[in-house]
Parts: sequence; structure tokens; C-alpha cells
Amino acid sequence: MSTITVAAAQIRCVAGDIRANMELHIEAIEQARQNGASLVVFPELSLTDYLSTPDISVLGRTISADEIATIASRTGAIAVSFGFIERAADGHSYNTQALLSCGQLLHLHRKINIPTYGLLQEGKFYKQGGELSLASLEDDWKTATLICADSWSPALPWLVALQGANLLIQPIGSARGVVDGDYDNPTGWEVNLRHTAMTYSLPTIMVNHCGRRGGLDFWGGSRILDQNGFELARAGEDPALLIADIDMAKVEAARRNLPTIRDSAPAFVEAELSKYLASLT
Repeated sequence: MSTITVAAAQIRCVAGDIRANMELHIEAIEQARQNGASLVVFPELSLTDYLSTPDISVLGRTISADEIATIASRTGAIAVSFGFIERAADGHSYNTQALLSCGQLLHLHRKINIPTYGLLQEGKFYKQGGELSLASLEDDWKTATLICADSWSPALPWLVALQGANLLIQPIGSARGVVDGDYDNPTGWEVNLRHTAMTYSLPTIMVNHCGRRGGLDFWGGSRILDQNGFELARAGEDPALLIADIDMAKVEAARRNLPTIRDSAPAFVEAELSKYLASLT
């Protein structure tokens, strides 16, 4: 069984400065390479920073844009997951996380659960993604990507687990006070991440932004969790590069010991969902 070395790059992005953020990506990729990582993950919308009101016309990029090609050229054998505002061929803009390796595109995930509440106004700028799929890395590692609020839709982590994901890429853009009321983002993510990793025996690389800008206070707290939801590495509120090893044999053993995926009865869920949808008509 294989072990994969993964990295979480918690960078302090520069709001709206793609060139400066690209350089931060290149520096972190090289640091991850020096630490033997096979995969390095950056936060949600890391190429532009997470912006409450992004200028889509200025900051949107196609997947073939020069800045993305530059990052691709620096990947080498490392797989690199980073976020950007995608200006797609269908004319829409998406909150997208790309996965590149060996200079090539491996996977694109367009955020599905687009929040528009509190200070979160993504629904005004981004179209909802319409696909949930996996990407293959070395030695039978299969990655799923869920961007921030995607993980708060209970069906999405379950669906990627059913598809056979054994590694979860979880880029987020979480700041204090963006949800109304007494909701506490750091505590919410603590519960959410551990629940998903433990329930589905799904090692998770969560990467958040850090620093204050644009009225947002990003709390950092990036972390790498193992197949039982235990932390292998955790960042504070400053820029950091986390490194950890994840062991396939331990993932498979955890899934034998707690066979949530095996016993999840998707046919039953489908039947109940059909009843619910029929009740709406």
C-alpha cells in the first residue's frame, strides 16, 4: 500500500492582484517540492483572493490564461490545486478549483453550493457548478474537491465517498462574522471537517485564507486530517505550509472498521428522495 505526502499552503493573498498571488503560489509550490510533497492545495479563489464583491470582468480568467499556464509550468510532478474566477466558454463565471500536474489540467471543480446570506454574496457573481467528479493521482489515490460551502450540503461529501474518493481537497474562504447571529465559523468548521473525515474515512486537506483585508477577518486554521478525523497538522492565523503523510493501508483499514460507505444504502435514499420530489408537484 502507498503513502502520499500532501501539503496545505495557507498564503496571505493580495486582494485582486493576480500577479502577486501567482508569485505566492510559485514560492509555495517550490517549498512543497523541497518537502517531498506529491500534492499541494491552496485556498478557495487563491489566485484573486476571496472578495466579497469581485470585479468579474477584470479578474475572470479562462483555464488557458497566461497566469494559469505559468503555474502549470512550475508543477513538475507535483499536483497543484488552486482557486480562481473562471470565465467559462458558456459565458458564465464560476468559483473554480483547478488541479494541475506535469503542466497539464487534471480536474476542474466548479463550486456547487453558492452561498448568498450574511456577508456572503457569491450568488450575485457566480453560476452554480453542475458536475461532481474525481481525479486520479499516483498509486490509486482518488481525489475529490469540495469548495467551502459545498461541504455544508450533506449530500456532496456522501456522493464523492460513494464514487470512491480516498482523499478530499477542501479549499475554503472562511472569515469571522460573515454569517449572521451567533454562528462561529472556526467552531463550525471544526465539527464539519472531523465529521466528514471520520464518517467516510476520508483524509482531508483543508486550506483557508489568513489575514485581515476588505473588511474580512480570515482566521486561517488550515489543517490536514487523517482517515479517523484526527489532525496530522494544523496552522495558526499566519501564512504556513503544512506537510503530512497519508497512508492508504490505514484508510482502507478504517473503512473496514467503520463501513459507512458500504452500508449507506443509496437505493433507499434514492427512493425516499423520489417520494419527496413527487410531493412537491
